Amino acid sequence: MTIFMEVVGKEDELIENKRRRLIFRSAHRGIKEMDLIMGGFATAHVPDFTEEELAEYDALLCNNDPDLYNWITEKEPAPKEVTEMSVFVKLLAHRLV
Repeated sequence: MTIFMEVVGKEDELIENKRRRLIFRSAHRGIKEMDLIMGGFATAHVPDFTEEELAEYDALLCNNDPDLYNWITEKEPAPKEVTEMSVFVKLLAHRLV
């Protein structure tokens, strides 16, 4: 029996596989509120992201849910490196829609 495993963040990962992986990870965060926020955002925006934006979003998803939730809801200020991400700016704009 052969088992195929996707290597997360692999540099030569096909862009469409990366898009599918990021959309899946966004909708399966573990906290229902984050599943809805991140899943809805990813479904709406990830298909149109550039490779640079995909890399930024992948890095953003590495943060834990409580921190992300607090930054998105502005309960806590996000770190400068996060607020400078174009995808985080898009995420905040999407949240307000």
